Amino acid sequence: MPKPVPTQQLISDLLEGDRLALARAISRVEDDAAEAARIVRAVFAHTGRAHLIGVTGAPGTGKSTLVSALVESYRASGVTVGVLAVDPTSPFSGGALLGDRVRMTGHSGDAGVFIRSMATRRGTGGLAKASADAMLLLDAAGFDRILVETVGAGQAEIEIASVADTVVVVEAPGLGDEVQAIKAGLLEIADVFAVNKADRKGAARTVAALEMMLETGGAAAQTIFHHGQRMETGAATSETEAGDGWSIPVLETVAVSGGGVDELRDALERHRAWLGESGARTAREGRRLDHMLQTLVQAEFLARMERTLSPALRRDLVERMQRRETDPYSAAADSMKKLSP
Repeated sequence: MPKPVPTQQLISDLLEGDRLALARAISRVEDDAAEAARIVRAVFAHTGRAHLIGVTGAPGTGKSTLVSALVESYRASGVTVGVLAVDPTSPFSGGALLGDRVRMTGHSGDAGVFIRSMATRRGTGGLAKASADAMLLLDAAGFDRILVETVGAGQAEIEIASVADTVVVVEAPGLGDEVQAIKAGLLEIADVFAVNKADRKGAARTVAALEMMLETGGAAAQTIFHHGQRMETGAATSETEAGDGWSIPVLETVAVSGGGVDELRDALERHRAWLGESGARTAREGRRLDHMLQTLVQAEFLARMERTLSPALRRDLVERMQRRETDPYSAAADSMKKLSP
């Protein structure tokens, strides 16, 4: 069995762009919280250069095929791309259920592409808990664009807005997604809409419906909700983001043939330029880091609870509540006192 690579060597190799070191580093941040902290601390100063693109939408819209086509389009323009494909967790192994990524195997021999599947591992919002760390590692390794494809988790998909610079919402004709977009909040988080499988009947109707919804509700949606202003981060609306400087395009794509994919890439590049010119990129990075901070603090509290509050102690609190000797809020307050350093 080969000897594990020392963490410091792994970090040095990752910063040099070594793909094997990158893969090993991502594995370590997925599996070991202490290693994750050590690695991210070492590489964080080298991040902040990549453009982070979230790709989300309901199951059946062809997100994976579209991501693969986008990778091909970016590579044709000489841009390096990292892909994080966040999949459902296997109930048996705990790993990514769709981890083979069959549709993306055509990029496996390209040194300018790195593709990694990550399991949700009971995370909410269609994102793996370690995905934020993995995005930082891809950034530090020098990839120009990072595509994060989320699992089709319906209404929880809006979490992608907390971790991406640009969000692409993928729709498809015939799935009733015009309604789903409103129900799941996807209308409010989209920077770009891609109506994929546009060669199918009903594509024009889907495009028209989305354009109508953006025209009638998009301005208010962007001002109040866009990119999570009223999500759990609690961040205030940015004046630059609330303005009308970015008009959300609705594009038609046929990912299997590449139709419209270059136009989608161009729209993403225009949004990237707008983010820089308007100052919105700084605001979104701040929100992303705030979200990461909250996630890490919550994880630390959960870990501390596991260490401090034994199963026997928790059972005792539950039994006291059942006997109405205490109430849930008082029990929680007593537990928090025990968690204090």
